[in-house]
Amino acid sequence: MNTLKVGDTVPAFSAKNQDGNTINLSDYSGKKLIVFFYPKANTPGCTVEACNLRDNYAELQKQGYDLLGVSADSEKRQANFRNKFEFPFPLLADEDHTVINTFGVWGPKKFMGREYDGIHRMTFVIDEEGVVSKVIEKVKTKDHAAQLLD
Repeated sequence: MNTLKVGDTVPAFSAKNQDGNTINLSDYSGKKLIVFFYPKANTPGCTVEACNLRDNYAELQKQGYDLLGVSADSEKRQANFRNKFEFPFPLLADEDHTVINTFGVWGPKKFMGREYDGIHRMTFVIDEEGVVSKVIEKVKTKDHAAQLLD
């Protein structure tokens, strides 16, 4: 897993959001951006994490941040997830792993003794110049916004 680190410039990417619209990294040029990766829409941990960010979205915006959620789910699954929990931020349907591989968050995982490849739950804060300013590798799903706002 070749994960982006603090100080790395994020390579340009584009992916479809839950509505089928193309989102490009360049859309956020000159803005602070939080990109959070989660394994699967509508699963308990991912729901708790995304709802925590939703509930603190106004504060994140007040501090100048835009937000993008990313998983390998389909547009339809992302749309259902967003609509069910009323997320005010876009969710990227990265089925071909373009963004996932750009950030280097796909790799070996263990769950209940089983090893498999999957998305590592990680969050990247990107500054106005497109450079990674913070990486959260150990995401606390219930307090994720606090990790970002500290």
